[in-house]
Amino acid sequence: MKRKVKVGNITLGDGNIYVQSMLNVPAVDVEGNVRQAVELEKAGCDILRVSVPSIDDVHLISAIKSEISIPLVADIHFDHRIAIRCVEEGVDKLRINPGNIGSHEKVREVSDVCRRNSVPIRIGVNSGSLEKDLLEKYGSPCADALVESAIRHVRLLEEQNFYDMVISIKASSVPTMIEAYRKLDKLCDYPLHLGVTEAGTERMGVIKSAVGIGSLLCDGIGDTIRVSLTEDPVLEIKAARDILTAAGKSRNSVEIVSCPTCGRTQIDLISLTHRVEAAISGIHKNIKIAVMGCAVNGPGEAREADIGIAGGNGEGLIFKKGEIVRKVREEELLTALLNEIKMM
Repeated sequence: MKRKVKVGNITLGDGNIYVQSMLNVPAVDVEGNVRQAVELEKAGCDILRVSVPSIDDVHLISAIKSEISIPLVADIHFDHRIAIRCVEEGVDKLRINPGNIGSHEKVREVSDVCRRNSVPIRIGVNSGSLEKDLLEKYGSPCADALVESAIRHVRLLEEQNFYDMVISIKASSVPTMIEAYRKLDKLCDYPLHLGVTEAGTERMGVIKSAVGIGSLLCDGIGDTIRVSLTEDPVLEIKAARDILTAAGKSRNSVEIVSCPTCGRTQIDLISLTHRVEAAISGIHKNIKIAVMGCAVNGPGEAREADIGIAGGNGEGLIFKKGEIVRKVREEELLTALLNEIKMM
């Protein structure tokens, strides 16, 4: 059973999977950061992270927190004073690497202020910044090296009697990332933050994240996720939500299933499916919708869907759980579907 870690108004380890993203506006642009933070919350982000590269940027924390209701995480490297100031500024969680934050005394100062303010720490291990001795020991940033680094940092904080931790061990290699998290999950009970680092632009980045994050979610591993894309971070939220839905871990999201079409298809199913997808984008219900191209076999093939439509020659069917509800004209299919969903 996972240890529960409270991050603002969210509790990691409570059985839900929470979606994260990170602001990518330069720290000096406070208004831009606030604007993007609000946009990400509206898009469905559960936990938001911001990089605080210097003491002069600490005021970002209060500026952002005043405009959002989701937890805010400060990403800190090298300077323990920034971490302390962010906690004093009201941040909900720190993301640090205890190995680069300084001496044991500096780590103790950070853990002490976090303990006093009930602020958890995410230990963020990354394949691109492993300690030199571990690279020498293993020869590469392999799964065992990532796990050993994470456990080393955990022990460093535990020596300070600090246990309010979340762990991530991200790699750009999907197989390495999966292996590392599976091994770490067996060694500790801290909540795990999943992600494939440096995943790339939208097309390949989403695929790599779906394989890596999705595999672990299907194993029952993971408490919070981030899809890291070299894109607008709003796309990260959409991709993360889709991955959760595909893995059966989503809360209040609509899933669409649709057939790939064949020679029996007598309607423009591709266009219809895209129109359905656009029309239900603002619906927050835990339902499965089927869009099928064959009025003869469609309802039966999509029997597990809560509701669906199947097109034929100029007409279509509305069905629920594989049972036909009524027949409508082809041009009325989308409207009829939306009306049925509203009544669910």
